[in-house]
Amino acid sequence: MILTIDIGNSSIVTGVFKQDYLENIFRSSKTTEKTSDEYGMLLYSFFQHHHYSFSDVEGVILSSVVPSIMHRFKKMCRDYFKIEPVIVGPGVKTGLNILYDDPKEVGSDRIANAVAAISLYQAPCIVVDIGTATTFCYIDEKHRYCGGVIAPGAALSADALSMSASRLPQIELQKPKHVINKTTLSSIHSGTYYGYLCMIDGMIERMKKEERHRDVVVIATGGLVDLYASESETIQYVDRNLTLKGLKIIYDRNK
Repeated sequence: MILTIDIGNSSIVTGVFKQDYLENIFRSSKTTEKTSDEYGMLLYSFFQHHHYSFSDVEGVILSSVVPSIMHRFKKMCRDYFKIEPVIVGPGVKTGLNILYDDPKEVGSDRIANAVAAISLYQAPCIVVDIGTATTFCYIDEKHRYCGGVIAPGAALSADALSMSASRLPQIELQKPKHVINKTTLSSIHSGTYYGYLCMIDGMIERMKKEERHRDVVVIATGGLVDLYASESETIQYVDRNLTLKGLKIIYDRNK
C-alpha cells in the first residue's frame, strides 16, 4: 500500500494505492492549527473505517503548496507509519524537464499533474487545475514543462467581490439558468460561472495560439472541475484524481 498525500490551499487529499490501483481517497479540510498527532488520528479513523492497518503502508509521498505544515506531515509519517516520506521537490526524479526560469518556483501539485498527464494521456497537452487558484500548465511534445498561467479561483473572486462591495452578498458557486439575469444574486452567479468559463476556454485558446500547436490535449482536474468542465468548449478529459496519480508515478520513479 502506498499513500499519496496532496496538501492544497483548501483541503488535504490522501490517496490509497494498492499496486497501481487507486483504491480509496480521504479528504479533510486544511487547517494550520492541527498537530501531527491530530493528522495521524484523522488517518487512523479513516483506516479503521476501511479495515486498513498502518502496518500495511509501505511508502508515502507528499506534495504541498503550504510549506508551513510540511514538517508536521513528515513527523506524522515517521511517528505513525515508521516511514521517511518522499517529498516532491528538488532532488526528486520526476522525468520532467522544467523550463521555468527558476524550476523551484513550480508548485509540486503542478509537477504531479504534468507527470500524470504525460503518462496517462499524451503530449503536447494543457493541464487545467480548477480549484482555489485556477492554473494552466503547458507541456510540449518533448515532455518539457514550458510554463503556464495562475489566476485567482472563482470562489476567491466571489469572496473578494462580497467583501469589497458592501451591498453584494456572499454566494455559493453554481451554474445559473441564463447568462443575462434580472437579480443581483443571479447576476453574480452568472459572472462567477460564465465569466470563469470564458476565462478558462479563452486562456486555453490563447495558449494554443501562442505555441502554434492546435493538436493539444486538454485535461482538467481540481476541486471545482465538475462545475465548469461540462460546459467548456476546450476541455477534452476530466481526471479528478490526476494529482494523486502523478504522485504515485513520481513515487515509483524514486523507489
